[in-house]
Parts: sequence; structure tokens; C-alpha cells
Amino acid sequence: MVYTIHKSYVTHHNTGGIAVIQATSCGGVVIFRGKILVLYKNFKNKYEGWVLPKGTVEEGEDYKETALREVKEETGVSAQIIKYVGKSQYTFSVPSDVVDKEVHWYLMMADSYYSKPQKEEFFEDSGYYKFHEAYHLLKFSNEKQILEKAYAEYLELRKSNLWGNKKYY
Repeated sequence: MVYTIHKSYVTHHNTGGIAVIQATSCGGVVIFRGKILVLYKNFKNKYEGWVLPKGTVEEGEDYKETALREVKEETGVSAQIIKYVGKSQYTFSVPSDVVDKEVHWYLMMADSYYSKPQKEEFFEDSGYYKFHEAYHLLKFSNEKQILEKAYAEYLELRKSNLWGNKKYY
């Protein structure tokens, strides 16, 4: 049996007792003056660690809109998308289901060091860190890989004097 819930872009596949849930999220690698925005999440001391801002696509949104909305909701930052970086995929288990998640990532630019973690989503801290600090803080290897790719893009744009140039994006 296969059915789709369009509202949250989640698809269920029944595989003989365990449902595989397909989920799509979008997020951002947000940079200001060479530093990267990361969040510290602590959910009941079970799920804790530093992450990049991301969240689920809502009905009627395109991926860019989702990424910008999630960055704003989770960090309070109004960022600008510079370019698409790529996607990461991973799976995790929830009671009686397996979630197969795809995350689309964008390189983004902020206009200040301001950030305010969204307490309702269990984010306790946020801040901008140098690349090597952010890289070592991040909990998940797939987010580290996206950070590497996005930061390389950022350095290339800076080298070409295109970072912050509105003609580029």
C-alpha cells in the first residue's frame, strides 16, 4: 500500500509491518562575514547537538521558500539565498516506522550576527562560528559534508568578488 500526504510532503510505503515514510526538508548554510550560523538543539536530553537550520516543506511552498522560512523560524535570521548547494539523505527510526529523509540545502547570506534560537523547537543556543569551529560542532556527518561544500562555494564567490554582489544572485 502506498499513500501520500501532500500537506507535509510525506509519503508512506507499507513494507510488511514497518512503514517507510518519505520526508522532504530544506535548510540553509547561513554565512555572515565568513562565519556560519549553527543551532544547539536539546530535546529532553535524548536528542542533542549542534545542527544547521532546516525543516519540512509545507503545502504550496517551493524549496527556496521552505529554506528561508525555516531559517527565519528557527534562528530569527532573515537571510538571502545565494545558490543551491545540494541535497543530503538519511534515514532514522521512529516507533514502528522508518523515515527516509531528503534535505535540500542553500547557501545563504545574513546581514548581521543576530540570531535567536526557537525555544519552542528545543533550540537552546545559536551563533556564528568560524568554519573549523562549526564543522567540529555539527553533530551529523551529512551536515558536515554540506557545510564543506557550501563553504567552498562561499570562498570561491568571495575570491571572485561576487559574494554580496546583487548582480550575481
